Amino acid sequence: MRMAPEEIKACCAAAYAAPAARFLLGDSFHPGGAALTSRLGRALAVGPGRLVVDVASGPGTSALQLARETGCSVVGVDLAPESVAAAGRAAEEAGAADRVRFLCGDAEALPLPDAGADGVLCECALCTFPDKRAAVSELARVLRPGGRLALADVVADPPRLPAALTTLQAWIACVADARPLEEIAGLLRDEGFAVEVAERRDEALAATLDRVEARLGLAAMLGAVAPDALARGGELVAAAAGALASGALGYGVVIARRA
Repeated sequence: MRMAPEEIKACCAAAYAAPAARFLLGDSFHPGGAALTSRLGRALAVGPGRLVVDVASGPGTSALQLARETGCSVVGVDLAPESVAAAGRAAEEAGAADRVRFLCGDAEALPLPDAGADGVLCECALCTFPDKRAAVSELARVLRPGGRLALADVVADPPRLPAALTTLQAWIACVADARPLEEIAGLLRDEGFAVEVAERRDEALAATLDRVEARLGLAAMLGAVAPDALARGGELVAAAAGALASGALGYGVVIARRA
């Protein structure tokens, strides 16, 4: 796969702004769903009067949940204008627009000031950023000293991934450029984070793969998706399930504090 970083980012943003993403993944757009978001929110240790940045906020589901459960304010940042607009509408409908807002921006150059956030949330997104070191540097930059990061992401042992999981489609699906959990923790330490938790939650990814497989089956029954697209999706899910079973693919959670 040979594409410029900006092309990869544009493809990922467009894919997750499309209705098909919500059909396949549900409202949360990430493994672990609302339950894992709640856990990450508790790890941020924020409350009323505190500000959290949700990086790659998608449809705004996690940002709204975090504000509702902790009382904090949230700024969501996403590269897709369509996602930002949809998330803004969701905040209005929830009566939360005074505390939850959304901006269009790149995770590798966040449109936010230095040290302005008390917490940062990043769910199943680092794996899609072409320049992960730049993105981690931005996560550190926008956090105040002592602020906390809650990150969940697909993790992988790249040399062990089959060819089917190294394509652009697999990159968009959060697999092709996923990194080992230890490497993610190392990137955070390099940027001044003290890593407090680094653990695998592979069962969350397994549940997501089961959901996507079931939704692809439903789409096939309804004739809602072209057969070749269904075939490619089925092959990707099968390859991911095999890699998960072998330990080459998984899901990880990292909780860290900005020094």
